[in-house]
Amino acid sequence: MSTNDNTMVTNNQSSEQSVNDISNKDTLTVTQHRWNLLDCLDWDKEIPKAAALARIKRDIFNLLKDPPPGIFIVPEPDDITKIHALIVGPLNTPYQGGFFYFILRCPPDYSIRPPRCLLMTTGNNTVDFHPSLDRNGKIFLSIINTWNEPSWCPAQSLSSLLVSIQSVLSQNPYHDEPGFEQEHQLGDSKRYNEIISHETLRVAVCETLENLDSYPEQFREVMIKQFFKFYDYYILVCTENMDNDDQLMRDPFGRPRGSFHYSSIFTRLEQLKSELEIIELSRKEQQPIYSNIQNIIESSDNRDLTGLSDDELISDDIFYDVEKYESKNENEKAEDDDDDV
Repeated sequence: MSTNDNTMVTNNQSSEQSVNDISNKDTLTVTQHRWNLLDCLDWDKEIPKAAALARIKRDIFNLLKDPPPGIFIVPEPDDITKIHALIVGPLNTPYQGGFFYFILRCPPDYSIRPPRCLLMTTGNNTVDFHPSLDRNGKIFLSIINTWNEPSWCPAQSLSSLLVSIQSVLSQNPYHDEPGFEQEHQLGDSKRYNEIISHETLRVAVCETLENLDSYPEQFREVMIKQFFKFYDYYILVCTENMDNDDQLMRDPFGRPRGSFHYSSIFTRLEQLKSELEIIELSRKEQQPIYSNIQNIIESSDNRDLTGLSDDELISDDIFYDVEKYESKNENEKAEDDDDDV
């Protein structure tokens, strides 16, 4: 059982794929398959209510207007009930500088019910990054009614949800496992942190940046900038731990983890630096993509939204025309009904 009743079986197979190795088509296929694991097909049969779409727009607007540190979002351009989120691992934690990619799906009656959330950064379903983060991507948190006593209420928002997920990436995740508030063996917390730090560099940094095309374009810009910001830290962690290479990771929860490979990670980081410097140089002349999203949110139809009331804001067409969305879904549903006849 984990802080959130996960199974923490992992292995440590390294990915040696180069940048841009995975196509958008492959990514879409993987995303659709994994969403089925969370059973969103039931929501696909319902037409989102206008109030739900308006609330989602307001939550997105507020997140982009005043984003919590280290949290970035990008809504699907043709369906704002699906939201991509990137959380950068907080400072002074074993997750520091890692890129943790999530997909959120809002229900048709949001915010009466909570979104469903999936962690995509799992090393191809092999790495549990936390007792609350399953290797299959499931997140165990009370705020989304997936752990202990459900605590979601309509007053919650996308921002409060993402901040709650970010808080899971803590300084001592070992103690988040139920029954492990105290170390069972001296040094267990330190050993667990060493494992998570290694896997963060291997999967949430190297593997992520070696496959940039697997992520929304807006996140690529953010990740490249953050990579250079944390690069010296990454290298320092590798050089300080190379003596551990080929030693088995001793998971305090008894799960197999594989071996440490800091030398390999060091080499991959250097290669990434060379490749990303070229990409960064070519983008110097361009306006930041992520900033463009914020500009769109803050100005719809050339009007300044910052002075609007909540009622005016949620009714404004920030991303999507609600009537068009509902009409589109009604037409698709009618077509499905015709097919069934």
